[in-house]
Amino acid sequence: MTSVLEPALRSPAADPDAALRRDAAHVLFSNWTGAATVPSRTLYPHQWSWDSAFIAIGLRHLSPRRAQRELETLLGAQWGDGRVPHIVFNRSVPLDAYFPSPDFWRSSSAGAACGAPADIETSGIVQPPVHALAAWKVHLADPAESRRRGFLRRMYPRLAAWHRWLASSRDLGGGGLTAIVHPWEPGLDNSPVWDTALARIEPAPPASFRRADLDHSAAADRPTDLDYGRYVRLAATYRDHGYDDAVTPHAFALEDPGFNALLIASEHALADIAEEAGADPAPHRERAAAATTALVARLWSAESGVFLARDLVTGEAVRTYSVSGLTPLIVPGLPDDVVRALVGTAHGEHFGLGRAHLVPSYDLTGPVFDANRYWRGPSWFNTAWLVHRGLALHGQAEAADRLRAQVLADARATGFAEYVEPWSGQGRGIRRFSWTAALALDLLRQPGDTRDAGFPRRNGQGEPRR
Repeated sequence: MTSVLEPALRSPAADPDAALRRDAAHVLFSNWTGAATVPSRTLYPHQWSWDSAFIAIGLRHLSPRRAQRELETLLGAQWGDGRVPHIVFNRSVPLDAYFPSPDFWRSSSAGAACGAPADIETSGIVQPPVHALAAWKVHLADPAESRRRGFLRRMYPRLAAWHRWLASSRDLGGGGLTAIVHPWEPGLDNSPVWDTALARIEPAPPASFRRADLDHSAAADRPTDLDYGRYVRLAATYRDHGYDDAVTPHAFALEDPGFNALLIASEHALADIAEEAGADPAPHRERAAAATTALVARLWSAESGVFLARDLVTGEAVRTYSVSGLTPLIVPGLPDDVVRALVGTAHGEHFGLGRAHLVPSYDLTGPVFDANRYWRGPSWFNTAWLVHRGLALHGQAEAADRLRAQVLADARATGFAEYVEPWSGQGRGIRRFSWTAALALDLLRQPGDTRDAGFPRRNGQGEPRR
């Protein structure tokens, strides 16, 4: 039987990145559970939604079949209403290994009316919808095997239902964009972008929960106890209203540019999936175009030169520079003036692209910048990968190549750290982190590798080429 590691071990001796490729493959192999890949064996011992999408993008270079399995396992826990939960719990993991644990979320009972699976425990919130994009890239890694297994034919209705739920149940602002209702949903958990909205939330009593994350990471690197108490309160309120957005009194509801940009990029990919699966791609392309128009109209700030989140409770834009505001670079068809401004902002004082390591998660000049505390300043590999893809998409080849080289160098130097301190490049958080290894593998692809497809290219007139 062929090992998933074998392609990495067979890399030519002349390949200067052979050791990095081998080590990245070993991280993914060691974090594989038999059905999915955990982000880490310590801090994150279950399956996470957007982690698995990024992991599949890297796994396709080692084993397209295993990459398919990664996404199939995640989508196998999809709720009847279409949502893809942000955690799929492994029942063999002790309850005290992670909090909030299955007995907090109580998905199979509290979420029953929304179609939560009866035999799989999950969380009730979601994460950014990278999945259609990942599925399309996985298919392209081995189209013959994908077709033989009916991979996209099976994935398409699930992914279409996921996108429908986001576009309907979560259009809380009524403007054609998807809202987040918990800081964990956009993936930038304790970003300063959420500070003002979180200040409205009465935290859960400290004695009502125990933080398992501090067993594995320094408190100075993680969200504060006060923030955690607010996270718990928001999740409990959603749970106690049956995870139903129509009846939950969301005190925290924002339109996040990064979340919506990933939905648009995935909607483009879903159009390609539909065509491959024998369905009509036109509705997906139309929805992507409409969402792009809404994204620019509602969240673009020409004054700031970046996309800004919108607080739906107050109706106000959150005037904070965050990597989420650069992520829309991955959207095909952005107006050229918006692209130019985003690229300028990325290279400017707020993010220091080309001077700082990777792409800082928060404004380097911001009043609450913290170089070490989770999403309040450190640079992350997955958001750097997204910005790299956006730069490449919009013809910024030199900047994209520099960022690619830095991602690989930092992944190598830090042992695939969860994130890095943006000025020193020192690894922070967990080591041997799965999406860091997976995205390093993706950036190690050979020139001309067709598995790099999945983002539309732009032609000389600035329009995406299909």
